[in-house]
Amino acid sequence: MKQKITLKHIARELDISVSTVSKALKGNKEISEDTRLKVRAFAKLHNYKPNNIALSLKNRKTKTIAVIIPEILHHFFAKVIKGIERIANDSGYQVIICSSNNSFDKEVINLEMLASGSADGFILSVAKETLQNQDYHHITETIDQGMPVVLFDRVADGIFCDKIIVDDIRGGQEAVTHLLSIGCRKIALITTVDYISVGKLRTMGYERALRAYDLNIDPDLVLKIEDIEHCEEQILEFLKDKDYDGIFAVNELFAVLSTKAVHLKGLTIPKDVAIVSFSDGVLSKHSIPSLTTISQHGEQMGVKAAELLIHKLENQLEGHEEYKTIVIDTELIQRESTRR
Repeated sequence: MKQKITLKHIARELDISVSTVSKALKGNKEISEDTRLKVRAFAKLHNYKPNNIALSLKNRKTKTIAVIIPEILHHFFAKVIKGIERIANDSGYQVIICSSNNSFDKEVINLEMLASGSADGFILSVAKETLQNQDYHHITETIDQGMPVVLFDRVADGIFCDKIIVDDIRGGQEAVTHLLSIGCRKIALITTVDYISVGKLRTMGYERALRAYDLNIDPDLVLKIEDIEHCEEQILEFLKDKDYDGIFAVNELFAVLSTKAVHLKGLTIPKDVAIVSFSDGVLSKHSIPSLTTISQHGEQMGVKAAELLIHKLENQLEGHEEYKTIVIDTELIQRESTRR
């Protein structure tokens, strides 16, 4: 049997991105006319058939939920999946889990593949590259075709759907306020670049806490990391010669590496430097010393996401769609890294 051609095949053969192929086939004017014609000609020559999910699939229920996450080996996402599976299984649904590996193209491919009839709806945390590109056409088109999507954790204002988030600003402010309350005044921030929504919001919380104490924000104490997979050298170098008595890290990896940097500098935690992390996972609990952290309540987030999606699947209405944004409260969990 001849293999069915996909967007990925066309992109590879024409040496362009999956997104460009998808847009070209839909006549998107962002793509040059020459590229649109080339893509359409290639698709026609090889008998490309798009995965349409509109009316023909509307009544074909698979009783399956697709979950697309940025990283598979991450304690927070594991907790979210646990919550999703509990509600889904209790409601008679199966769960398919895919990782985008923070790749825009892989997120597009996963969405198209699963929307072709493998799943009834999606729970999704947006990939880093998608946020960087600010290109959400693959998600909005899926929603427009009648398939419900619930976003969690990493969301985007330009996507109109149900969302489950934590109050990242409040959580960041609570973390830094805790450091201030134990006497820290020179607090370093280890965060992400601003296009990653959760890092940007937690940074805003950091700034709010300092302003509430009438402290200036020192840009020399702020490190914004883009390449998370290769962040260790950046963090160790950044903290090596700085003068600080507290550190707020917007995720567990940054916090653990900050702990290493403090130890290499010959300082002790929490006597010389106190540290607060975000996301209460395995690393926070078993780090030496154990890390004070802001818990996102990942399992609760997964429960709410599954409940919202299943409600949509079983109560689909024609006409105007109303969307909810549910905010999960964060919680400060104090451990050894701030106990003075």
